[in-house]
Amino acid sequence: MRIVDSPNQDERPPDTEISLVVLHSISLPPGDYGGDSIERLFTNCLDPQAHPYFREICGLKVSAHFLVRRDGSVIQFVPVERRAWHAGISSWRGRERCNDFSVGIELEGTDEAPFEPAQYVSVISLIRHLQSTLPIRDIAAHSEVAPGRKTDPGARFDWARLLAGLAKS
Repeated sequence: MRIVDSPNQDERPPDTEISLVVLHSISLPPGDYGGDSIERLFTNCLDPQAHPYFREICGLKVSAHFLVRRDGSVIQFVPVERRAWHAGISSWRGRERCNDFSVGIELEGTDEAPFEPAQYVSVISLIRHLQSTLPIRDIAAHSEVAPGRKTDPGARFDWARLLAGLAKS
């Protein structure tokens, strides 16, 4: 795993139990894979002149704890004990501000395309590791914690594959 420090993080509220994983999808520009644009976005270094879409998003201050690339490689942007800025206005099971008590995992992809087998292998391994070190009880889609506002990781994300992989010992 490669570590790239994102400035888009801060302290979690005191005594916060980290109990949720929020799964996202991202590609920059949308539908393009393999470049360094996601990393640049999460480190506030996105060049607004590099693509027309970047002009719309270059001012965003966002991050995730982890990014799982198409080849299954993982980049960590924020230590899990700190709050990443990934879920925005959100709620899970009556609790507001999901960033306070969740770990954000971005998968390189879009709502419309299937994810790669290597991504499932990596995200399963990552979630298992998180479950061994944190009191993770739930895994949710960004679309579930921010309904009506977000749609990721989308209908092409194979929840059955993820859950079956997590159930294997």
